[in-house]
Amino acid sequence: MKKIISMIFGVIILSSFLVTGANAKTLKCQTVLNTKADEVKMLKDFTDTVTTLTGGSLKFEILPAGAVVGVKETLDAVDKGLIDCGFAWTHYWSGDHPAAMLFGSPVAGAGVGIDNIAFLSWFQYGGGKELYDQLWKEMGRDIKGFMIQPVGPEALGWFPKPIKTMADFRKYKFRTPPGIPGQTYKDIGVASVAMGGGDILPALEAGTIDAAEWCCPKPDMVFGFQKVLKHYYLQGLHQVVVNADFYITGKTYNAMSDHEKKSLEVAANASLAKSLSYRIYENGKALRELTTKHGVILEDTPSDYFTEYMAAAKKSLETNAAKNPFFKKVWDSMKEFADIAVPFWAGAQTSNAKLGMAHANTLK
Repeated sequence: MKKIISMIFGVIILSSFLVTGANAKTLKCQTVLNTKADEVKMLKDFTDTVTTLTGGSLKFEILPAGAVVGVKETLDAVDKGLIDCGFAWTHYWSGDHPAAMLFGSPVAGAGVGIDNIAFLSWFQYGGGKELYDQLWKEMGRDIKGFMIQPVGPEALGWFPKPIKTMADFRKYKFRTPPGIPGQTYKDIGVASVAMGGGDILPALEAGTIDAAEWCCPKPDMVFGFQKVLKHYYLQGLHQVVVNADFYITGKTYNAMSDHEKKSLEVAANASLAKSLSYRIYENGKALRELTTKHGVILEDTPSDYFTEYMAAAKKSLETNAAKNPFFKKVWDSMKEFADIAVPFWAGAQTSNAKLGMAHANTLK
C-alpha cells in the first residue's frame, strides 16, 4: 500500500511539473534603457523572482530600448499588445496625463516634504496604490502596472564648472527629465533639454548640452558622465522621489492564474524594498570611486536654487490641480498623508542625518 501511495504521489508531482512546463509563457519585455543599465539589473532580479514563485510558468525575455519600438512608444506598445510588458518610469507618460508625474517623480516631494521612503508609505498604506491603478484607466490604457523601483533623492547633476548661484546655473544647457520637473527648470530660467538616458553622454561630448542630471552616483557612473564633467552636486529638488514601473498588457494579465497574479504582486513588493537597500550601498560605493579614482569634486548646491525651484514647483502643482480633476485628487491624497506622516518622518530623518554626518565627518 505504501508503495502504491508513493507512486501516486510521484505521478501527481510529475504531472504538476509537466502542466507547468506545458503552460509556461515567455513574455517579451522592452525597457527604455540598454540591458547593461543598473536599473535593468534590478528589473531582472524582479522577473527572476516571478519565475521562481510561479514554478516557471511565467518567464521573461528582457529587450533593450528600441528592440521593437522606440522609447516613447513603449507604453503604447504594451497597451496594444505589440510587446507583452515594458519597463519605464511613470513620469515618462506625463504627456498622456500630468498625474503620471505624481507617481513617477513627484516634483519637490510634491511640495509637501515627501521623500522616497515616505512616498512608499503613502503608496502602500495611504491610498496611493488605488490611485495608481486608476491612473491607467484615466489614460485609457489596457495595462496592469506594478511599481517596482523607488529611488531617490536624485542628484542635482553634473556641471563643467562650479555653480555658486542660480545665475551661474542659468548659463548652461541642462538635461532634465520630461514633464513637470523639467518644465519647472524652464520656469526659473534654466535652458532645460529633455532626452533619454542613453543620449546624454553623446550630447555632452558633442556640446549639444553643457550639464546634465540622470539619477545618482551608481547609474550616473555606469553612463560615464565622469568622463566629461567633474563637478557633481548631490542635493536637488526636481526628483526627490523617482519610481520605475513594470507594465503588462491587460489581456495578458487577465488571462493569468490567480497564483501568477499573486506572484507578480509579491515580487513587486519585494522589489520595492530590495531596490531601496540595493541603491544605498551601490551609490555609496560609486560615490567613493568617483571621488577617489575619477577626479570628481562634490559641490554644495547654491542656496537660492532651493527657494527658486520650490516656489516654481508649488506654482506648477497648483496650476495642474486647477486644470485636471484626477491630478487634484492624487495631490490632495498626498497632502492629506503628508500632514499626518511628514512631521514625524522629517523629525526622525533630521536625527538620522545628524547621526550619519557625525560618522561621515570622521572620514574626511
